[in-house]
Amino acid sequence: MSNNAKHLFKRFEQLPFMELRQVQHSAACYHSHAHDEFSFGVIDAGQAVYKNQTQQHSIGQGLSVTINPGDVHSCNPKQGQWSYRMLFVESAWVGQVQQEMLACPASDYLAFERQLVSDKQTYALLNQLFLKIQLEQNPLEQESLLLAFFEQQFASQQRFRSDVSSVAKPQLQRVRECIQDQLQHNLSLSELAAIAGLSRYHLVRSFKQVYGLSPHAFQLNQRINRAKGLLREGRSIVDTANQLGFADQSHFQRNFKKRIALTPRQYRACFT
Repeated sequence: MSNNAKHLFKRFEQLPFMELRQVQHSAACYHSHAHDEFSFGVIDAGQAVYKNQTQQHSIGQGLSVTINPGDVHSCNPKQGQWSYRMLFVESAWVGQVQQEMLACPASDYLAFERQLVSDKQTYALLNQLFLKIQLEQNPLEQESLLLAFFEQQFASQQRFRSDVSSVAKPQLQRVRECIQDQLQHNLSLSELAAIAGLSRYHLVRSFKQVYGLSPHAFQLNQRINRAKGLLREGRSIVDTANQLGFADQSHFQRNFKKRIALTPRQYRACFT
C-alpha cells in the first residue's frame, strides 16, 4: 500500500442498506473474492485489471463497473496507483426495488447484464450519486438517484410496469402538501411513498408525470421559492439556508443561483 493511499468506508443512518467505499492513490492488490451485495462504482484515476468470473477487462478513468452478488472477482492496478469509488447495496433492498419497477418474481432478483459500462451517461449518474451521498446528506435525493441508476441498468431486461396513469391524483397531492409543509425536513423517499400508499418507484414516476418534477426537484424548487420571500424580508443567508433544510450555505447558494441566475446576496440587494 502506498504511503499516500486513502481508504474510506462509510454507512448511513438514514439509508442503512448501503455502504460507500472510496479509495485514492492505492497500489494494493486483492485476491479473488465475492460480496453478498450488489456493488458498482466508478474509476477516477489510473488503470487496473478487472476480473469477474471468466471475463477480464482493462479498466481506467471514466469507466463504471458492476458486480452481482456472489460473483468471484478481483480488481488490481496494472502499474502504479489507482483511485475508485464503490457502493455496496443489500440484495434484499435491490430485489424489493425490482419488484416495484419490474415484473420480477418476489423470490428472486435480476442481475446486472454488463460487467463494464463505458457510456458517459452512466458515469455521470454514478458520479452525481456519489457526490450527493458524500456532500448533501439528503436521503430523498440520494435514494432517487439510486433508483434512477437501477432503472437505467434493468430497464432492458423486462418490461416496466406501466400503471402510472392509474394513480389517483389525491395520493400525489398529499405528498405535495407534505413537502410544502415540511420544507425544513429532509424527508426520505420511503416516508413520502408511505404517505401516498405507493411504491417508491411509482411515486417518483407518477409525481413527475403530474407535476413535471420529481419529489426531490419539487422540494428544491419550493425551498428556493420560500427563500426568495425570506431574503426579501431581510433574513440572513445563513438563517435562510438553515430554516429551509439546506445541507449548508454553499448548497443553498449553488441551488439558488441555478434557478434565479443570481446569488442570494445579489437577489436580497435588489430589495434593500
